[in-house]
Amino acid sequence: MTVPAHPPDSGRDRINRAAGMLQALPAIVVFMLAFAVLYAGTYIQLAHTVWSTDEQGHGPLILAASAWLLWTKRDEIFDGHPQPAPWLGFSLIGSALAMFVVGRSQSVIEIEAFSQILVLAGGLVLLQGKRGLKLAWFPLAFLLFVVPLPGSLVQAITMPLKSAVSVVAEEILHQFGYPIARTGVTLVIGQYQLLVADACSGLNSLFTLEALGLLYMNLMAYKSRARNIALAIMIVPISFISNITRVIVLVLITYYYGDEAGQGFAHDFAGMVLFMVALVLTYGFDRLLARFVDDEGGARGRR
Repeated sequence: MTVPAHPPDSGRDRINRAAGMLQALPAIVVFMLAFAVLYAGTYIQLAHTVWSTDEQGHGPLILAASAWLLWTKRDEIFDGHPQPAPWLGFSLIGSALAMFVVGRSQSVIEIEAFSQILVLAGGLVLLQGKRGLKLAWFPLAFLLFVVPLPGSLVQAITMPLKSAVSVVAEEILHQFGYPIARTGVTLVIGQYQLLVADACSGLNSLFTLEALGLLYMNLMAYKSRARNIALAIMIVPISFISNITRVIVLVLITYYYGDEAGQGFAHDFAGMVLFMVALVLTYGFDRLLARFVDDEGGARGRR
């Protein structure tokens, strides 16, 4: 039997990757220090505004996940001889800095936060070239979920979602014989009135669950594009169903145990129920897709 001179994961390969990382380390340190100085104010502002709300409090988790994904790909990114692309790199960084200045001067945090993605992409192109950017595309694209949703978009989507959630929750509870009525987005059950808040509309969970779904697909490394698209699209109705479940749980807790119970620990518990339901439904749909997409009956399809 012929043995390859250098297996894919040989000691020499690991040494070469480590050498490539060490060679680029000074430039990486300088770039990251400059990045930290530039965006420290942005992150402080995000921490004191949108990240402190229930609607978009997922930002730090997305940021940590993106950093972890980049770290796990460090050997691939810095493996081989670097081929910097100065024109592309400086173009990306120049565009990003222009966006940063506009966002900071006009207090548009969405533009300011988005510019960091282009800065990181430009820095990677300057360090390793287009190949490095291609390898790191998902962690960088995942940072889009850190960018706050525009207020006008949130207002336009939230109200229809709240109305839909209220209508479906009322109908389900009515079918089970509960004394429930609805006025707009206010549910009346027994002696209690419950306003379906913006956090229960589904927009927040949709954004978060879509991010988690994309992360799940990236970690599973599915080969089937159809499977990935179907799973990403299915997260939308899954989010809607999960939010209906959350509202129904809160209504029932309030009905049986009073308004104080519904607004206390139970409110946070209902949020946990939302993500548990979403997780079960997402995994169940993924397993259903596996029966039709996987060639080998395993977790990773090939078609």
